Amino acid sequence: MFESLKKKFSRTSEKLEEELIEEAEAEDNLQEEEGTRFSFFSFGRKNKEEKEEKDESNLLPEPEDEIEEEKPVSEDVEDETEEKEEKKSGFLSRFKSSDEDEVEEESVEDDEELEEDTQEEEKEKKSRFWSRNKDNEEDDSDEEEDSEEEKEEKSHFWSRNKNKEDVSADGEASGGLFSFVREKTIQEKHVEDILFELEMELLQGDVAMEVATEVVEGVKDNLVGKKIKRSSDITELTYNALRDTVSGIIDIPGKSMTEMIEEKKAQGEPLVVMFVGINGTGKTTTIGKLANYYLKKGYTPVIAASDTFRAGAIEQVTYHADNVGVKIIKHQKGSDPAAVAFDAVEHAKAQGKELVLIDTAGRMQTNTNLMDEMKKIKRVSNPDLVIFVGDALTGNDATEQAKKFNEAIDIDGVILTKADADSKGGASLSIGYVIKKPIMFLGVGQGYDDIKEYDADWMLNQLFSEDDDLALIEE
Repeated sequence: MFESLKKKFSRTSEKLEEELIEEAEAEDNLQEEEGTRFSFFSFGRKNKEEKEEKDESNLLPEPEDEIEEEKPVSEDVEDETEEKEEKKSGFLSRFKSSDEDEVEEESVEDDEELEEDTQEEEKEKKSRFWSRNKDNEEDDSDEEEDSEEEKEEKSHFWSRNKNKEDVSADGEASGGLFSFVREKTIQEKHVEDILFELEMELLQGDVAMEVATEVVEGVKDNLVGKKIKRSSDITELTYNALRDTVSGIIDIPGKSMTEMIEEKKAQGEPLVVMFVGINGTGKTTTIGKLANYYLKKGYTPVIAASDTFRAGAIEQVTYHADNVGVKIIKHQKGSDPAAVAFDAVEHAKAQGKELVLIDTAGRMQTNTNLMDEMKKIKRVSNPDLVIFVGDALTGNDATEQAKKFNEAIDIDGVILTKADADSKGGASLSIGYVIKKPIMFLGVGQGYDDIKEYDADWMLNQLFSEDDDLALIEE
């Protein structure tokens, strides 16, 4: 999910690092040293590990095992040692005596032959020694030539991670860590062009204008003025600046539907939810998923087939209701959709059901007559929640549609369908921030179980996840 946004964020970090390293190189303010470099997406894991270590350090230390005192060597061991030494000395003395007998029998001529053999062996060793040194000198000269070529490659910072075998699966690389001889400060001139590129890329990724601007301004405020000593500091600072900014954008406060059901249940009333949106966004299928979701949680939903303009719509929502096993309230095609919603609410109250899900006709936000009809349904059924269902794949169009529906009927929340297939992430990042209403659920597949309650922390982790392909440092 959201691969496009991930790549945009990581490229911003890479470009800022390049900018500062090039400037430091021109100022002769750069040196290379051994160390571990972290990729953009590895900092989430790094910070998590540091937090876990800190938590563990706060725990009381476990009592150490008592160290046994050294025991003196026993007399038996000493006796065994003496016996071994005596055997060894006897063994050596036996050979020594035999050698002395042989020496007495040898003649002076044998001694002279031994001396000649010894001299010849020394000459051979000496000749081999010099030939070996000569070969080593030739190898050293070849290595010096290779090292000069390597130095030329290393002179440009692009080559510091050219060998990808040095990069671990965790997104870490050893060697080629650049540090600044004199501490550098990130200035506005360093980030202006880079953040302008980021803003353009976000707009191309269907992120709303106000959201793209907020991201750029937030990152600038977080980066400018920060002091850095190593190139790895740049990556970590950019990661944290982007993550903090995005966190504030996607975390729109609001109650969950489950909490609201419990509150209404305590009052002896059902929670009434009305769904709106344009044609083809998956609104009716989403109602079937939610009915199944809350049925498994122990609640009893009822569905109102208030899309009476199309005969096919009534059959479609009936199909989903039958599949998941919930009651559906429906009238004939062309009947008053507000009356269907009213009957469903009354049925839920009479039967003690906790949830009413009202399906409405899909309509374009520009269709005045249908928008007026939707307002009538809202007035008659008096829903506790009005939820806009949008298609995440339509990107900025979904944001604009939600904006128009919010202006016309004052929606309370959003459900985005097809979020699992959304590589850009523009709608998921923008829609809640633009209308100041929370995303409540995400559709993540075709099955009835493929829906999840929206969680800002989960969303943030998706945007800054440690995907194996992205965690590798590519230069």
